[in-house]
Amino acid sequence: MESFWKSLPRPFFVLAPMADVTDPAYRALIAAKGKPHVTWTEFVSADGLYYTREKKGIPDAENPLMRDLTFTDAERPIVAQLFSSNPETMAYAAKLCAELGFDGVDINMGCPDKSIEKQGCGAAMIKNPAKAKEIIAAARTSGLPVSVKTRIGYNQESIDEWLPLLLEEKLPALTVHLRTRKEMSKVPAHWELMPRVVALRDTISPETRIIGNGDVLDLTDAEQKIVESGCDGAMIGRGIFGNPWVFAGRSIEDTSPEERLSALSEFAHAFEAMQPAKSFHLVRKHVKAFAIGFDGAAELRSKLMDTTTADEMDAVLTEYRLS
Repeated sequence: MESFWKSLPRPFFVLAPMADVTDPAYRALIAAKGKPHVTWTEFVSADGLYYTREKKGIPDAENPLMRDLTFTDAERPIVAQLFSSNPETMAYAAKLCAELGFDGVDINMGCPDKSIEKQGCGAAMIKNPAKAKEIIAAARTSGLPVSVKTRIGYNQESIDEWLPLLLEEKLPALTVHLRTRKEMSKVPAHWELMPRVVALRDTISPETRIIGNGDVLDLTDAEQKIVESGCDGAMIGRGIFGNPWVFAGRSIEDTSPEERLSALSEFAHAFEAMQPAKSFHLVRKHVKAFAIGFDGAAELRSKLMDTTTADEMDAVLTEYRLS
């Protein structure tokens, strides 16, 4: 079966994997309001999947890692993002994703979180290219197309040293966050470097789709960055906060306060239904983004931040509408 990557238009726009943000409930909201060309899950530990299912025997219905891999057909094509430095557990998790019906697997080789790096995962892979290749090979045993998301270097920019090693793997897609691990998100993304990435792709692996990541605000900004840099697609992350319509080309300013607040309530109820084991504070972290820029927004935000259930949130919203 041909990889879905080959059938995407150019340019294309994809949803970034964001821990505790792009959970199944928020992804479902985005799919309903303005579907991206490709959806990513949050990143999930391959080691954790193996340990909880095979060693501890936690039933899938009770396993929070399995809930993170819940999706609907409305989100397709959807790729599961995994991380591990263990080829055996990566192969296990990737095959599980194939059984679950995912369209692809993406390997996180860019996360700067210290707890992830201590496992030899995320951005630590930039310092261990031999292991990176092992992990890619392990994921490919699933039969799914395997892509990678990474950065332009670790302590310093190393595009010409690091990215060719990945491109030699003939990946169907490579997402490049245009900052080093050391830079985190503290400096503007170096979009001026993307033409070098594209030139390497053209030489080493012409079929690989290059996706730019970093400071992409909305669809207009994404289109401009793609045109100017020559990449094939753009990944939108922070631009989704408070704006599940971003992939429909809408801005917060295009959307009425009532529509935004209704979407927040919709998300809260879906979150409780899909992620009952997760804390409601993950819903509240979206409040500031949805409730901003209109009369009474500050007071409303304050009250919404004190809620602990979707029904409590609805009660606050009803009070606001009647005031």
